[in-house]
Amino acid sequence: MLRCRYKERMTTNPLLCAIDTADLARATALAAAVRNAVGGIKLGLEFFAAHGPAGVRQVVDGRLALFLDLKLHDIPNTVAGAVRSAAALEPTLLTVHAAGGPAMMEAARNAADLMASQGKRRIKLLGVTVLTSLDDGDLSAVGQQGPVGEQVRRLALLARDSGLDGVVCAPLEVAALREACGPDFLLVVPGIRPAGAASGDQKRVMGPRAAMQAGADYLVVGRPITDTPHPAAAAQAILDELR
Repeated sequence: MLRCRYKERMTTNPLLCAIDTADLARATALAAAVRNAVGGIKLGLEFFAAHGPAGVRQVVDGRLALFLDLKLHDIPNTVAGAVRSAAALEPTLLTVHAAGGPAMMEAARNAADLMASQGKRRIKLLGVTVLTSLDDGDLSAVGQQGPVGEQVRRLALLARDSGLDGVVCAPLEVAALREACGPDFLLVVPGIRPAGAASGDQKRVMGPRAAMQAGADYLVVGRPITDTPHPAAAAQAILDELR
């Protein structure tokens, strides 16, 4: 079953390039460089705090699918308002923290539905489960019940039952979440490190082919692409590894 899903997904490009910088010129150049080699780009808090919606529009330029990784986490009314505001950028994917609870996630979903009814792109909402920089010791330090895999599963099921379209999870949790949450629940996976790439600050990593075979829908790759002299070639090498 996993092998069949893997072949089906490969009819589209599952690779999302994470552009994590506050430098507008560099972000714009990187997006232009990888445009024809990836399925979309991810812009997160570092960039958004520096340049806001105008900067996002400049980088995306209407030609790239946008994963807007803002990890919204606030009271339901505030998160709903943020989703409505973000809809003007028409991101394909937008993140909220699953730890914000069911009322917050339901408010986000309702806001996305409202904006879609008004002609905007229907945003796919993703719950952030446990950040890939955290392990069992980190969870214990902040008073969350572990181990990591069990906490990820709890939050993923909560996100699904609250109406979200999928979750962000580490590659080591993909197979278990695919089994728990079903075939249509999106699994967007950072912590991807192709052969020879350093792990950096990521603690739960996996190679791209193994992650796709486990059931991932999209792979989020940053530094192994963006910190190379030839980002498009690095992205293409990852696609070649998948095939």
